[in-house]
Amino acid sequence: MSYKNFRVETDSDGIALVTWDIPGRSMNVLDETSTNELEAIVKATTADAAVKGVVITSAKEAFCAGADLSMLEGMNQAYAKVFKEQGETAANQMLFDQSRRFSLVLRSIETSGKPWAAAINGLALGGGFEITLCCHYRVAAENPKTRLGLPEVKVGLFPGAGGTQRVPRLVPPQDAMTILLKGDPVTVEKAKALNLIHAIVPAADLIKAAKDWIKGGGKAVAPWDEKGFKLPGGPVFSKAGMMMFPAGNAIYRRETYDNYPAARAIMSCVYEGLQLPIDAALRVESRYFTSVLRSKEAAAMIRSLFLSMQELNKGARRPKDVPATKVKKIAVIGAGFMGASVGYVSARAGLDVVLIDRDQESADKGKAHAQKVIEEQIKKGRAKPGDAEALLARITPTADYAALGDVDLVIEAVFEDRKVKAETFAKAQQYLKPDVIFASNTSTLPITSLAESFKDQGKFVGIHFFSPVEKMMLVEIILGKNTGDVALATALDYVRQIGKTPIVVNDSRGFFANRCVGRYVAEGNEMFLEGVPPAMIENCAKMAGMPVGPLSLSDEVALDLGLKIMKATEADLGPNAINPEQKKLMVELVEKQGRLGRKNSKGFYDYPEKGKGQKSLWPGLSALQPKQLDPDTLDIEELKQRFLVVQAVEAARTVEDHVITDPREADVGSILGFGFAPFTGGTLSYIDFMGTKKFVELCHKLEAKYGSRFTPPKLLEEMAAKGETFYGRFAPKKVAA
Repeated sequence: MSYKNFRVETDSDGIALVTWDIPGRSMNVLDETSTNELEAIVKATTADAAVKGVVITSAKEAFCAGADLSMLEGMNQAYAKVFKEQGETAANQMLFDQSRRFSLVLRSIETSGKPWAAAINGLALGGGFEITLCCHYRVAAENPKTRLGLPEVKVGLFPGAGGTQRVPRLVPPQDAMTILLKGDPVTVEKAKALNLIHAIVPAADLIKAAKDWIKGGGKAVAPWDEKGFKLPGGPVFSKAGMMMFPAGNAIYRRETYDNYPAARAIMSCVYEGLQLPIDAALRVESRYFTSVLRSKEAAAMIRSLFLSMQELNKGARRPKDVPATKVKKIAVIGAGFMGASVGYVSARAGLDVVLIDRDQESADKGKAHAQKVIEEQIKKGRAKPGDAEALLARITPTADYAALGDVDLVIEAVFEDRKVKAETFAKAQQYLKPDVIFASNTSTLPITSLAESFKDQGKFVGIHFFSPVEKMMLVEIILGKNTGDVALATALDYVRQIGKTPIVVNDSRGFFANRCVGRYVAEGNEMFLEGVPPAMIENCAKMAGMPVGPLSLSDEVALDLGLKIMKATEADLGPNAINPEQKKLMVELVEKQGRLGRKNSKGFYDYPEKGKGQKSLWPGLSALQPKQLDPDTLDIEELKQRFLVVQAVEAARTVEDHVITDPREADVGSILGFGFAPFTGGTLSYIDFMGTKKFVELCHKLEAKYGSRFTPPKLLEEMAAKGETFYGRFAPKKVAA
C-alpha cells in the first residue's frame, strides 16, 4: 500500500523502515493525514507475519516539529457546530473521541507485539516526541542542534498522546515535572542521561543501530507493561512521592498563580495517572486534554503564540510586490548597550557588522560587549569557542563614518534625543550608497518627524528593539508617513534573518508597545500614590499574569529615563499630557534621593552587590506615599483587573488611532514585547474573549472610581453596541510566506 506522507520499505530481515516525509513541507508535522496513515501502517505491520519489527524515522532534517495546531483549532470549530446542533453531551463526546484518537494510535504501536524503534535524526517536539516515547527503543543521531521535548504548555496545552504518562514512568518525578511544566526542550545528551532515549550514535549509523536492536532480539513490550514495573520515583503515596507532590503543587501555584489550566491539568494527570494502570491513565489524560482544549486560555494562546506568530514570522505584513532582499552587511551607529547588542545579534545571524561610535575607544567597547555575551554562551554550553572567533571577526568597530559606504542597511541607535539623532543623520548621509535603507532605533520619538532630517524619507523606517536585545524576541517596525514599501520589506527581511518576530505599526509617540507598557508602569505609580502597599502592587501585578511588577519594571528601564521621557512629553504636548503627581514622585526619587533604578543599585528596590542575595523593596518608600491603605480593605481582583484593563484600553486606542491595523500584531506584540498575561492571548484577545460589551462595562466601572485613563474609546463603545470583536471587525489577511 502506498501512503502520501510515509514510505514503508521492508528489508530481507523482515524489518519495515517507515520514513516520514510530508511532500512540500520543510518539516514533518502531525496532521490528520499523518495520523490516519500511521494508524494504517501500525495495523498493516502488526497483521503481516513477514514483518519482524519496525523502525520509524524522517527524511527531513528534523524528525517532527509537533502537531499542526490549526487542526486543533478546527476541532474546536467542529465542537461548536455539534454543540449547537446536538447539544453539549454529544459535542463533548465528539471532542473526547477526536482528542483521544492519536493517543490510541500510539498505544497500538506499544501493544502491537512487534518491536518498534524510533531512529531520531533531528528535532523531535510535541506529538513527534510522543511518537518516539511509545516506541520500545529510541536511538538518536549525534547532533548538537537536536532538541527533544514537549513544549505544548507554552501554547496553553499539554502533551495529550501519552506524554504526561510515559515521561514520569521513565524519568524521576521532579525531572518529569520540569520537562512537562516548563516545556523547554533538552539536548540528546541530556535526554539520554534522563532515560528518555536509549542510545546516541553517529548520523550515518542511525538506521543500522535501530535495526540491529530489533535483530538482536529487542523486546516488543514497554516497561510499564511488564509485570512488577516500578515507578522511577516510587509510588505517589510513598515517602518520596509525598515529598514531591505537595512541594510541586506549591511551586506550580507560585509560578502560575493558577492562571494556566494546562499546567494545572499536567499536575493532575501525573498525580492521578501514576496511581493507575497505563490504559486507565491514558484515558484520564485524554479527559483532561479535552477539557483544556475547550478552555479560552488554550484558544487564545494557540491563536496568538502559535498561529499568529507563525504568520507574522513568515511575512504576513510584507509588501507582496517587493522582491526578497538578503541583507549581508549592516552598520550600527551608536555602540552603547543597545547598539552593541543589535550588532551582536546581527553578527550571530551571520551578517557583517560595522559598529560606529564617536571615537575608536567607544566603538571598541561595543565590540567588547559582543565578546562578553558570546563568552557567557560558551560557558553555558550554548556555543563553541570557534563560534566566538567567527562572530567577532564579523564585527568591525570604527569611528569613521566612511565605513557606511558599502552596507545594505544602517541602524541608528544613538541617544534618545532629536538633536543628537539629526546630527547623526546629517553626518551619515554623505557616505550612503543610493539604495541603502536607514532605520532609527527609537522607543518613543515619532518616526515621521525624525525623517524630516533625512534626505530620502521613503528609505527611512523605524526599527525598535527591546532590551535586552539578545533575549527579547519582538521588534517593532515603525512606518513614517513617507516610508516606502522597499524600506518596510527590507526591515522585515532583516528581522527575519536575525530570528526575531516583527510587528508593523504606524507612527505615533510611543508607538504600540511603549504606549501600553507605559500605562502599566503608570498604574503601578497611581496605586503607590493611592497608598497601596508596594509589595501588594508587585504581587497583584504578577497574580494578574505580568512577568514582573510595575515598580520592578520601572527600575529595570531606569527611573531617570522615565523622568526624561515624562519631561519630553510635557515639553512637546503640554502639562495636561502627564500626571503632575507622578512627575513629582519621579523627581523626588531621581533628583532628590539619587535613586535611578537597577543601574545604580537603588530605585523602588535596593539591589545587593552581585551574587549577594536578592533585591528588596526600599524601606524608605512608605515615607513617599501621601497615605497608607490597609491591605485587608483592598479588593485584590480589582487591583489585578486594573493592570490588565488599563493596558488593553490603550491597545484599543492604538487601533482607533490606526497605529495598529492587524489584531495579531497587538496580541503577539503585547506578549513578546512587555509580557502581557500570555494566558489571555494578548491585549486585544483579552477584550475579545471577555466580550466587548462586558469589557466596556468594566471600563466604565473603573472609570467612575479611578478616572479617564479607563475611558473606553469610541471605537470600543461602537463595537460593544454591535457585539463585535477585534478579530471579527479587523479580520487579519492571511498572506503566504
